[in-house]
Amino acid sequence: MSVSRILKWVTGAFEAILGIPIIGASIILSFAWTPLLAMLILHIITLVLTKRDNGASIGSVLGIVTSCIGWIPFVGMIMHILSAIFLMVNAATPDRESVGNVIV
Repeated sequence: MSVSRILKWVTGAFEAILGIPIIGASIILSFAWTPLLAMLILHIITLVLTKRDNGASIGSVLGIVTSCIGWIPFVGMIMHILSAIFLMVNAATPDRESVGNVIV
């Protein structure tokens, strides 16, 4: 499993936590929106590594958009949930480069 796929699982899990209505909002507000900045940095790193591994990058791009508009109350919650879904689906599918490699 590549580093980009591991980061997709990690960022997907964090997005899922931030998408929980009361819990996610309290985390973001109690840390003064710093989790959105941290997630933006993680999504950018994940995107760069995903591009290097020729993987699907829609989850990371959606995560970057979510980190930028996540401060809007209900829109942010919906975007966090969608980002989590897309990231975890992308993490579950193998990278295009490693599809042909079969372990014997």
